[in-house]
This record gives sequence, structure tokens and C-alpha cells, in this order.
Amino acid sequence: MERKNIEELKEGREVKSTFSVKYKKPVRSYRKGHMFTLGLADATGEIEAKYWGGRDEEKVKAVQEKIKPGDVLEVKGSISEFKGNKQINIEENSIRKAENYDIENFVEKSERDIDEMFSEFKKRIGSLENPELEKLMKTFLKDDDFIEEFKKAPAAMFYHHNYIGGLLEHTLHMMELGKKLCEQHDELDRDLIAVGCFLHDIGKMKEFEVTTNIKQCREGLLTGHITLGQEILLEKLKELENFPDNLKYKLLHIIVSHHGKNEYGAVKEPMFPEALAIHYLDELDSQTVQLVDLKENAKTDDFHKWTGKNRFGQIYLE
Repeated sequence: MERKNIEELKEGREVKSTFSVKYKKPVRSYRKGHMFTLGLADATGEIEAKYWGGRDEEKVKAVQEKIKPGDVLEVKGSISEFKGNKQINIEENSIRKAENYDIENFVEKSERDIDEMFSEFKKRIGSLENPELEKLMKTFLKDDDFIEEFKKAPAAMFYHHNYIGGLLEHTLHMMELGKKLCEQHDELDRDLIAVGCFLHDIGKMKEFEVTTNIKQCREGLLTGHITLGQEILLEKLKELENFPDNLKYKLLHIIVSHHGKNEYGAVKEPMFPEALAIHYLDELDSQTVQLVDLKENAKTDDFHKWTGKNRFGQIYLE
């Protein structure tokens, strides 16, 4: 089957392609029988699909029950528009699980070379002057399993850097911005900001899992990346003797305060300059990326078509 990307789908056309399943909704009745909704995705975007079944409810339920989030489906249908959004209409018996597929068709990857980005990351870490922070970072760098996961991890499911290598890319962006900030404010602790940029979202390595799409795992759903980030840091600190308590709690505070305000999910609001700086570095990079993506995806220079809103109607902080 020749794939057709979601971004290429046009209203009024037929589609026969493969998509990954992000979610499914329960079977419900409609005028001609029973139907259910699927959230489908590939590396270029997401789209809802409606499976229009007949009057045999059990038959439609049997189809719905066999579909699991993360499955890749071969879908045949037509494209229509509903409330301003494109959707796929799938007739009965026009859907089945795909047996052969390329994972990179469904999960976007950073446009930058991941190994090159990691080399840049190691170079930045190699310039640390604080011996305690240098020792801490060495415990991360010698953990091969951790590093492989870090290099591939996304930074989000939707809003920013939501692709393989996204967390590493976001970290590098923040480290570069932090370096420039320290050039303007030499009273800031450059090493603390660099390591804080690395640690602030480190819990996302456990919050998300990547299969044929990016989704929250159980730990992420129930506790979130702030709690998971604290756990990762505390585990690494167990490998170090006599790590300064003051520095340990500064690093933990950076993790719990990086969302800035309690109403945005911060456990504590930033209480020292470097923590505040990391909050704003995170917000600057993540929200700039969101608006750049929004403008590019709008495919128009009409300011009113894209300014100030993402696809959820507002700018979110992650």
C-alpha cells in the first residue's frame, strides 16, 4: 500500500493508507447503525476517523475491541470536513491491522542529527568548572542505558519538541540561551544553569513512551515529569559521597519550580535567580517553537490566521 501522509489529505478525496492509533472511543448508535471514533496519526500530524458500521452492534464492537492504541492500521475511506477539521470516513470492513510498516512514518524525528547534538551536549558539559556538578554529570554520562534513552526521548506529546530527539534538542536550546544570559549577567552561576537546563525536564524520559506514537505511560499519567525528575536525580546522587546538601536542594528546586507558578504546575515558585532563569529559558524556547510551528503549519502570511493560538486554542507551558 502506498502511504499518503495526513498533511497531504484533501477534502473530497479517497484515501488508502496506514496510520497509527492514538486513541479510540466507545461504540455508539447513529441513524443508520453503530459507529466509533479513532484518533489516527503519522509523523506529519493527527486526524480523527469515523468508522461507520451497520445495525449489527456486536459486529461493530468486535472491530472496535480488536483495535488498540499503538496499533498501525490499513485504512480505506474518504476525507470530509467536520467543524473546520478534516476527518476520515471509514465504511464497514475497510480497516485492518498492518503487518509491515516503517516506524519513522509514524513518529517524527528531530531534523538535527541526534549524535551531533549529543556531541555538542557533551562538549557543553565538559566545560563545567564546579567539581561537584562535574561529578554528578559523569554519573549520567557513564550510564549507557540512560544516555540512549535521553538521546531519543521526546519533550512532549503535542506542544513543543514532540518528536524523537526532542528532549535533547530542547535541552541544547536552553543551554545556549542560558550561556548568552550569563554573558549579560555574570553574577549568575553558569554551571548551575547549564546542569539545571539538563535536569529540569529529565522526568519526561519516564513520563512518555514511544511506540508508533508518543504517549504518557502509567508513571507519567499518575505522577508527572516533575516528580519523576526528582526521583532520577536522587537516584544518581546516591552514587556520590558527600554531595553538598545546599547544591542538592538547589537542583531539586530547579526541577520542582521550572513551571514558574503554582497554577501552571510548579510545586514551588522559583526562589533564587538561577531557578527563575531556567523557568524563563524553558518558557522562551517552548513557546517560541509552538508559535513558529503554528505559523508554518498555517501556510499563510495572514497574521490573524495563526497568531496567539495553537491547535488547542491557547499557548500551553510544558
